[in-house]
Amino acid sequence: MYEAPDRYKRMIAARLPDGESMAVTSESKDDASPLRDVQLISRAQLAPFFAAANIVASAMLAAALWDKAPVAWIGGWLAAVGGLNLLAMQIARTQAVTHVGRSGRKLPQWQLIGEVLLRAVVWLSLPIYLFTSVDADTQVIAASIIAGLAIGGLGLVVVPPCAIAWMSAFTVGLCGALLLGGTAVPVPNMLSILFTMGVAIFGVLTVARWAFHQLKTNAEAGTQSESASLLLQEYEQRGVGWLWQVDADNRLTYISSRMVALLGRPASQLVGHSLPSLLGGNAELGRRLLEKVPFASLEMEVQTARGARWISMAGDPIIDTAGRFDGFRGVGTDITEVRQSQERLRHLANVDVLSGLPNRGRVRQLLGESLRTATTSNVPCAIMFLDLDGFKPVNDTFGHPKGDAVLQAVAKRLVDEVAGDGHVGRMGGDEFAIVITDAQSRRKVEQLADRIIVAIKEPYLIDQTEIRIGVSIGCAFGPIDGATVDDLILKADLALYEAKGAGRGIARYFSSELQSEQEDRVRFENDLRQAVAAKQFHLVFQPLVAAKDQKLVGFEALIRWNHPQRGFVPPNVFIPVAEEIGLMTSIGEWVIEESCRVAASWPEPITVALNVSPKQIVMPALPNTVSQCLARYKLPGNRLELEVTEGIFLGDKGSTLDVLKRLRQLGVGIALDDFGTGYSSIGYLNKAVFHKLKIDGSFVREAGTRPENLAIIQSIVQLAKSFRMTVTAEGVETAEDFERMRELGCDVIQGYLFGRPLSFERANEMVLGLSARRMIA
Repeated sequence: MYEAPDRYKRMIAARLPDGESMAVTSESKDDASPLRDVQLISRAQLAPFFAAANIVASAMLAAALWDKAPVAWIGGWLAAVGGLNLLAMQIARTQAVTHVGRSGRKLPQWQLIGEVLLRAVVWLSLPIYLFTSVDADTQVIAASIIAGLAIGGLGLVVVPPCAIAWMSAFTVGLCGALLLGGTAVPVPNMLSILFTMGVAIFGVLTVARWAFHQLKTNAEAGTQSESASLLLQEYEQRGVGWLWQVDADNRLTYISSRMVALLGRPASQLVGHSLPSLLGGNAELGRRLLEKVPFASLEMEVQTARGARWISMAGDPIIDTAGRFDGFRGVGTDITEVRQSQERLRHLANVDVLSGLPNRGRVRQLLGESLRTATTSNVPCAIMFLDLDGFKPVNDTFGHPKGDAVLQAVAKRLVDEVAGDGHVGRMGGDEFAIVITDAQSRRKVEQLADRIIVAIKEPYLIDQTEIRIGVSIGCAFGPIDGATVDDLILKADLALYEAKGAGRGIARYFSSELQSEQEDRVRFENDLRQAVAAKQFHLVFQPLVAAKDQKLVGFEALIRWNHPQRGFVPPNVFIPVAEEIGLMTSIGEWVIEESCRVAASWPEPITVALNVSPKQIVMPALPNTVSQCLARYKLPGNRLELEVTEGIFLGDKGSTLDVLKRLRQLGVGIALDDFGTGYSSIGYLNKAVFHKLKIDGSFVREAGTRPENLAIIQSIVQLAKSFRMTVTAEGVETAEDFERMRELGCDVIQGYLFGRPLSFERANEMVLGLSARRMIA
């Protein structure tokens, strides 16, 4: 309701600490508060009116009493009333400065009420004292002036307790004067005076109640407005963002100094101009403003004196009280650093750190884009998968730092060869990929593959060390070979698999035949898994006889698979697949279990030998498996023999030897199969884990025609004897082979001469007839 003059606001602001306001405190009633501050300021504003009302009324009363009382009394009373009111007015103005705000001094309410009561008592003192001594007409005049001055309480309505104190004092004074006057005042005049007094009381108290409510509302609104203003100032000063406002024609009416600094132009050159045009004619911003609906997170690039910057804007339409659109106001933020951080993260997410090439995820994106373009333009694209040949030994021999240097050199050579014809990426490890966007010329793609193979084969000089590797390539064309990214990648991978299987260092291209082979491979793997579950395997047994007396000493158990549809599947076909897909452990455990069961049904000294896969021999659980089977069938360990090849030493030699030693502790025999054809060192023969060497059948069959083979066999036998091992000769098919191997010192003979692999029933008959006849005449 009442607005403090600007001079009071400036005076108050000058006394407050920087950044504070008279309307930001929230303290108790007795202390400074927004409402008390507004009351004191409004009281100071109304003080001249209240003082003037008192002085004018006193002058009117003095004129009525001029000849009814001594002049000294009247003059002294006038001076007291005038001086007291002028002093009170000045005090009210001073208190509006000294007693407001957070740093203002405390002003008790009783002090305000006391000052009002003092002024009332001084003013009423003379008329009440002289009331009984004057005539009736003068009494009527005096009573009317007293009743009328009560209305002067309007000058106190901003402080309701003071207004109540003023009205109470004048009510008591008037009633007292009328009682002292007795019946001198006519009844009609008395009623008129009392009516005037009643109206004054009702009016002043009503206005006081309304004024107090208004002041309280204004104080609260002022507090909220000031808080909002401070928050906005803080928002701009802290550099979080900036504010803007446009009119209904999108012309700028306000903009923060931070945005002025960002654009590098004076505010006078910005205000009044179209905001979209100031920001580079951004069409999206113009469209949002024309829609007259709120918007947020509108990002745009702006050219400034500091170069290109990215800003984000949000705005809300301004609607006036009549519902008319009056423009927009909103906030903006400089998000350049955020965008740069996002770009860096996006770059890191799409780039291989070692080579600087696009990574696997980015290659898929590039292939997807090329595939979509190829589908719409009818110009094929292509994907090449590259796998380095012979790279693993580089890491193992020279260490990972040199391996990483080789990968970086490979990446550079690939980029140089591909140039602008496509995108080179690294899929991980030693695998790379090339996305060719225009593969309309198949010959051009083939020539690129040939150039890459030649370039990668060139030696790499890393820290004075010459390193040589190769590369195999698989390629597929889209959308001819595949309509989706996953399908095309699968086809290129199949072609790469074919390239590595065909000898490495070559390029292969997907074809329907490859697809058929892959589908058949998948079906074969599924059949193999089902064969394990359905126990479709069985064992056959090839006799082992003593070279000395041709007596049966045991059998070698060999696994066979008769597929319901495929028929007989050779072991050399399904065992490598089983090793690749992780089924060899399960199959090997079944072979051990079945061999122990069969051997337990035969009398001593018949033994059973079986082959153990290199993938199985390195399993630490293998000795436990063998031990459990021996215990289950009560079979002595020396009646079971495990045959391993020299390839087992290509892996972790320490763990392999540990497994072999644990098996030997069970009494199980360990035979080194196909000796002389593998990669092992002779030094492993003295590790006390082998009890037998088996000479490969290729040496035996050619011993009669190739003297060098005969020398090799003789050396193997002598070597075995020096380590106290027995020797088994495989592949003996003729009597001449038998006699030759016996003369060379072989202990056990195995081959078609003494029998092909037999079913359990035939082998069992042979065991039962062991004592009845010799194996050959």
